[in-house]
Amino acid sequence: MIQAGYRLVTDLPEEMRPWRDRPVAWANVSPATGTYHLDSSGVYRYYPTASSEGLDHPVGQIQFGLGCLASYRTETDPARRGLFLVRARAQADRLIDQRVEERGAWWFPYPFAFTHSVHTGVTYQPPWFSGMAQGEAISLFVQLAQVEELSSVDRAAYRAAADAAFASLQLGDDGYPWVTNVDSDGYWWIQEYPANPQGTGLSDYTYNGMVYALLGIYDYYCATGSQAAADLYDAGATTLAAHFPRLRNPKWASFYCDTHRIPAPTYHWHHVELLRQVQWHTGSPDWADRMDRLVDDYPATASGTIRFEPGTHTLYQLDTASSGAWVESKGDRQLASRQVTFAQATQAPAVMRRRIQGRGIYCLIAEGAYGGWWVGESWTAAYLLGVVLPTLYWPGRTVTFPGGGVPVDVCKVAADGTVSSRRTVSFTNPSNAPVSQRAIVNGRAQYLISAGGLTSYWVPASAVTADSGPP
Repeated sequence: MIQAGYRLVTDLPEEMRPWRDRPVAWANVSPATGTYHLDSSGVYRYYPTASSEGLDHPVGQIQFGLGCLASYRTETDPARRGLFLVRARAQADRLIDQRVEERGAWWFPYPFAFTHSVHTGVTYQPPWFSGMAQGEAISLFVQLAQVEELSSVDRAAYRAAADAAFASLQLGDDGYPWVTNVDSDGYWWIQEYPANPQGTGLSDYTYNGMVYALLGIYDYYCATGSQAAADLYDAGATTLAAHFPRLRNPKWASFYCDTHRIPAPTYHWHHVELLRQVQWHTGSPDWADRMDRLVDDYPATASGTIRFEPGTHTLYQLDTASSGAWVESKGDRQLASRQVTFAQATQAPAVMRRRIQGRGIYCLIAEGAYGGWWVGESWTAAYLLGVVLPTLYWPGRTVTFPGGGVPVDVCKVAADGTVSSRRTVSFTNPSNAPVSQRAIVNGRAQYLISAGGLTSYWVPASAVTADSGPP
């Protein structure tokens, strides 16, 4: 398997560690109805119909358990904290009870038939296994093994479960069960949907499922220092880096998998968040660069206030949902256009900022004379005020100002878009500056300088060069 040399950063702040960003709210700690809810023993189960018997859903159970652990860490009320831990343990214990032991590893079966509604060839009869579940189970077991409130016996049991789950990711597709393989080009994959049985079809090569599994490898490495874990993470990150051009769908939502290459608007921001974590884990700026490209291709929606600079603007009515959201059957088709002219700068509320299919970034005016009309975003003409979609780098990146006396405008900006300071700087020779984040600031992609004489100033991304090299 091919490795590029990615190395893991273990001293991350607590809030940047895997699964801390998906806590279970107290109101959701005991779900009693719905397609997924708890059974009488507190286990999160899948109920396909209202009258069906609850079924085990490994990824659902694991993610619920990890969310409860995230809440356990921050909850201050002892009773609530205790219940979050009880819920997390119930999911882990159910996985352990239902495990299949094969090939010297533990596997966590899905006990129901499944056919993917969109991806042809992804059809299973029970039991079937998923690399996403195998990797996420490692995170759940490792994190429980680190809970000091538990007895040493229980912690050791969860650590042993993590070891047994990790063993499954060290096995290839030359036996059954299997969830990892090396493709014909030598790249190592964790398959959320492996061909079942092996050799009978093409696996899905799903991107988000692979990265979620890599989070488990990261947790395992931080807990054990395992060189095998470091090597697998390196191989997985190398695979994702090599296939990023196939994941990316320029100026639209990224693809869900490498096999079917179907754009997945509902998963695109998952890809952004997951690549953000890979950048944190590896400290490598190439991941920050990939993440930034995805943010620009299909940004998360935002709302706020549009500023119109003086002049003439073209407004559009587009075929969308009533909220302004994209609808596949409508395709953002243009219905009408009009021009308006403002003698002076003016503002209007915006209910949505998003990528319009086949166009650029547009803002939907919420109310007033132009309510329901869209305007294309341009930092020189019309844009959403303030700091939008901030991306935190860890570690920070380095940007290089051009030499030759080229002037570069920088500014300090408040959250509402108010500019409190402007400067124009120039350098005889190229000059470096550290930056801690990137955001869309008053309609323009900019970096926040984090040290030196320009600390707290934003610099336009188009005016500098950011580091983006591999390890």
